[in-house]
Amino acid sequence: MSECQTFVKLSKEKLIPKSDILSLLRTYNCYHEGKNFQLRTREEDGELILEGLLNIYWGLRRPIRLQMYDDNERFRLNRNDVEKELSPESNNNSPGRETGPAGGDVVGQEEEDSPQLLRTRSDASFMQIQRRSKTHTARDLQRLRTHRFSINGHFYNHKTSVFTPAYGSVTNVRVNSSMTTIQVLNLLLHKFRVENKSEEFVLYMVHESGERTRLRDGEYPLVARVLCGPCEKVSKILITEADLGEEVTYDVAQYIKFEIPVLDSFVEKLKEEEEREINKLTKKFSALKSMIQHQLECKANTSDRE
Repeated sequence: MSECQTFVKLSKEKLIPKSDILSLLRTYNCYHEGKNFQLRTREEDGELILEGLLNIYWGLRRPIRLQMYDDNERFRLNRNDVEKELSPESNNNSPGRETGPAGGDVVGQEEEDSPQLLRTRSDASFMQIQRRSKTHTARDLQRLRTHRFSINGHFYNHKTSVFTPAYGSVTNVRVNSSMTTIQVLNLLLHKFRVENKSEEFVLYMVHESGERTRLRDGEYPLVARVLCGPCEKVSKILITEADLGEEVTYDVAQYIKFEIPVLDSFVEKLKEEEEREINKLTKKFSALKSMIQHQLECKANTSDRE
C-alpha cells in the first residue's frame, strides 16, 4: 500500500495515518447520526477525501458589507418574460388565478428597477401590469434563493447591507478535506455575498478550556474538525478579524477562567518564588566572585616571591 493511501493531510507539512482518521470519522458520524452533518468519504487518485457540512461560528467585532447584487449583475426580468406578462392571457382576471408572491417581499431583499412597460391594453390592465411588474415567477424566486443566502435573516438592503453578524451565531458551508483554510473562507464569503476580502479574516479552533489555535492558510479545516471531535461544546471553529484575533495557548487558557483574587494570589506566589531565585543567584555569584579573587591574590603572591 502506497504512502498516499495510508496517510491523510492535516496541513502541507503534517500527515495523519488513514486508520486514525477513519476511526475518528466513525465516532464523528455516530455522534451526528440522523443529521445532515455526517461526513462522506471517497477515493480520489488514491487519496482519501472527506466531504460534508462544516459549522463556522461568527466572531466578528466590526461590521461587514454585503454585495448589492448577485454575481455583480442586477436581477432583471428579460424581454420574453415581460412580453409574457403583457400577453392577453396574462391579463385575464380568472378566479383563483395566482399572480405570484407580493413584490415587497423580494424588493426588501433585492433593490431593483421595475422592467420597462412596452405596451398596455387598457387603464385597468395597465394598473394590473404595474403591480405585476414587481413580481417574480417561481423560477425567478428559486434563482434568487439559489444565488443568495441570508446571515441571521439579513439579505442586502440599504438598512442592513452593513452590519455585524450576531456574535456566536452559527452558519455552515459544504466543504471537503482537500480544501485549505483560505479556500473555506472564500467559500463562506461567497455564499453570503460578503464584499470584504478573505485576507481580512482568519479561522480559529476555539476550545472549551479557552485555548485558541489559528488555522493556518495551508491547513485543512474539515480534517481539524474531525480531529477535535464532533461536539461543538468542546471545540468549534470561529471566524474573526485577522487583526483582532489572538492565539491563546493551553498554559495560558487554564488561568483565564479564574477569578481576580485567585489570580492575584498566583502572582504573589510567583513573586515570592522569583525573590528566592534572585537570592540564590546572588549568593552563587558572590561565592564565585570571592573564589576568583582568592585565586588572583594567590597568583600575585607567587609572582612576588619569584
